[in-house]
Amino acid sequence: MRYKKELMRAPGDGTRFAASPFAPGADGRCPSRRSVLRGLAATAALAGAGVLAGCGAGAGSETGSAPASAPGSKLAAIKARGKLNAGVKKDVPGYGYYDPAARTYAGMEIDLCYQIAAAVFDVTYDEARERELVSFTDVTPKTRGPLIDNDQLDVVCATYTITPERIESWDFSTPYRTDYVGLMVKKRSGFTRIADLDGRIIGVSQGATTQGLIEQMLKDEGIDARPEFLAFSGYPIIKSSLDAGNIDCFAMDRSTLAGYTNETVELLEPEVKFGEQNYGVATKKGSDLSTVVDECVRACAASGWLDAEIEKWGLV
Repeated sequence: MRYKKELMRAPGDGTRFAASPFAPGADGRCPSRRSVLRGLAATAALAGAGVLAGCGAGAGSETGSAPASAPGSKLAAIKARGKLNAGVKKDVPGYGYYDPAARTYAGMEIDLCYQIAAAVFDVTYDEARERELVSFTDVTPKTRGPLIDNDQLDVVCATYTITPERIESWDFSTPYRTDYVGLMVKKRSGFTRIADLDGRIIGVSQGATTQGLIEQMLKDEGIDARPEFLAFSGYPIIKSSLDAGNIDCFAMDRSTLAGYTNETVELLEPEVKFGEQNYGVATKKGSDLSTVVDECVRACAASGWLDAEIEKWGLV
């Protein structure tokens, strides 16, 4: 298919990502920890610990303390508050999911928020979890940006796709995950081709880029289909609408769809890869927190921690 793209490699492997303000240098290598933070008011250093120890700077690390921050800065506000305020998903198993029985959040992005907290507070990853240094707030595609703008959230780590338009409003870290759009249908539907969705109803999430990506794919691939789109406020209601027959297709990032997969559904033409989604951690534009977050993501990628998380949570 003409629209198929190459899966992006992990940050630090020489792959350039033009949309990110923190892309690797011209020599194809990611900058070292010290060089990334050189020029700040004080040097920020993150421990180059492995997967078990975590990626954030620990109190006993050889590289020193966490970044210094001037009064009134985002870093200063977080440290004074004593917690990192993070926006995450509550309905995406594997990335961010809230268990009402246990009253806890779990997933790859939840773990990544603790790595960021460890870097900000200069503690180990385990200490950040034990001391509960992150306060979680569930977000939707419509609320993510505004909650950063009004300073209710310090970071948003919620399958937030990096786009040129969003970079105009917020800072994004180097991508920590790459995904593609998937089209989930009921096996009993009889659909075998994307063209079968002509005149059918596709359920998407409010505020997501999914509809535009599907329309662009249909145009690029020359597929003669004009589906209708219906936007919902959350993923569970889209899946229940599919099960009830109120919509014909549930469209979203494939890793998200994986959390709603069972023996009654399947992906429609999964070999057609389109709508590349590069997830990044978003922070306030120009914030002194942005570089610390990006350096943390880079360290987690370089140590193999991100790869271990993908395997741990069964992300596709």
